Order: sequence, then C-alpha cells, then structure tokens
Amino acid sequence: MRRIALVTLLAGFLVPVLLSAPAHAQNSRTWVSGLTGDDTNPCSRTAPCKTFAAAIAVTDTNGEINCADAGGFGNLTITKSITIDCTGTFGSILAAGTNSITINLSASPDPLASVILRGLSLNGTGGGTQGGLRGVSIQSAAVVTLENMVIMNHAQQGVADVRTTPGKLFIRDSMIRNNAGVGVGVAANGATTMVSIDNTHVINNLYGLASGNGNQIKITRSLFSGNSTAGIEADPGAQIGVEHTTVNFNGTGLQAYGTIWIDDTEVSFNQTATAGTPVSFGNNRFYANGVPPAGFIAGPASTDRGQN
Repeated sequence: MRRIALVTLLAGFLVPVLLSAPAHAQNSRTWVSGLTGDDTNPCSRTAPCKTFAAAIAVTDTNGEINCADAGGFGNLTITKSITIDCTGTFGSILAAGTNSITINLSASPDPLASVILRGLSLNGTGGGTQGGLRGVSIQSAAVVTLENMVIMNHAQQGVADVRTTPGKLFIRDSMIRNNAGVGVGVAANGATTMVSIDNTHVINNLYGLASGNGNQIKITRSLFSGNSTAGIEADPGAQIGVEHTTVNFNGTGLQAYGTIWIDDTEVSFNQTATAGTPVSFGNNRFYANGVPPAGFIAGPASTDRGQN
C-alpha cells in the first residue's frame, strides 16, 4: 500500500514536469559555429548550429544568438525580437540573389519589436544577378540597432529602411561601403523614422545617405566619402542634422532638398559642395570643392559658447 502511495506521489511530481517540457524547446541563448556547427544540433554552446536560420528557430523571442567562432552563417529573415552578437568573432553572411538580412516583425505580437545586430559582416559579393540585393532590409520593427557592422557590395542598398509605421534606427561604429545603390536609405513611405548614426563610415556608394519625406536623422562623428551622386541627401520634408562629420570626395556633398543642418562639419573635395541651401551654424569648413556652396540659411543665434 505504501509502495502504491509512493508511486502515486512520484507521478504527481512528474506530471507537471512532463507537461512543462515543451516550454523548454526554445532557449534564451543559442550558438553558431563555423568549425563545429551542425543544424541538427540543439544550438547549445557545446553543440552549436551551423546557420543563423537554424539557431533563430530554437531561440526565444528577445533571446540572443552568439558566434562561438568566425564563419559564414547564411542569410536570414528575422520575424521576432532578437539579438545577434558576434563581437570578437565577426560572423559573416555572403548573400546571393537575396537580402543578407530581412527584418519583418509584423507577423506575430511582439511588444518590444526590437532587433539588435552586432559584430557582423554582410557581403553581397559584388552585386549583379548573383549578388546580394540589400544588406539589411527593414520592413517592420519598432527599433533596429546596428553596431560594429560591415555592410558591403550589395546590388541595391546597404541598409534599406522601408517601414510604413514609425520606428527608430540606430547605427554605430560601422562601415557601409561599395553598395551599388544607397548606403543608408530611409524611405519611410509616410512613416516618421528617427535615425541616429554615430562614428560610421559610409563610402563608395551611389548615395551615402538618402532620406524620404518626414524622417528625422542625426549624424555625428561620421565620414561620408566617395559616394558618386551625393554624400547626404534630404528629400523635401526630411530633416537631417550633421555634426562633427566629414563629407568629401562625393559627387555633391550635401543635397538639401529638404532641411540639412550642419554644425562643426567639413565639406571638401566634392565635385559640387551643395545643392539646395543647407542651414549652417557658422562653424563649418568648406574648401577645395569643384563648385563652392551658393549660400546658406543662418542657424539660430547662439552665445559665444555655442548655446542657444
């Protein structure tokens, strides 16, 4: 009788455990490896997966994927909040005929709707029909953060923000280069996207940065160089603030069809310094441009300490 009671008691403890087992099918942290990765593995630290696609399938919403070592981990479509962090190993994606990374968080409820990509190299392998289309295509998300990224050689844009609802984009400590279209394109399509770009080099694209109507963009401590059409472009209705930045060797340095404010910024060695009329705070440097700036709108008056 006591044995029956003991078995019943043990069964009572085991039932909740068995019932809860499916909840542990996904993990808060998973791993990929270029050396030992296999997509039949559980994506743990000791048994990592080979591709980002396999890892994200077993990673919780708001979880994190890390790189155990360097490698090429395949293009990826992100449909939930996630962090992919390959700091120290520099995980790579070589794209062919598609986007390196597509972000579309519209499919399911996701309160944070946030994606963080850190320490990745996205290579479109030279563009063309066999190359990658876009480095990062942002279709739907509340917040996207790109840190310590190299995004290069795509047939279209390096970063393409085409969200139709308001959102935020943060780019920091990154290199965006050699893309056949725009380095950073913020289309917005009726939304208001808030963008912050800090300590980033945007070089050798068609445009360095191009913004559609309604977007608000702040650029700090960055370089826009060698972009064949323009370094920084604002469509009518766009607002771009540029501070402590160098804009040089572009077709046109600043295309201010919308509003571009410049503060402590150098515009030099461009074929044409400006198109439209930027707003200057009076502490910028223009020299050695093929066509000098035609004029400026004076910024708001300030004290000798630069404070309004």
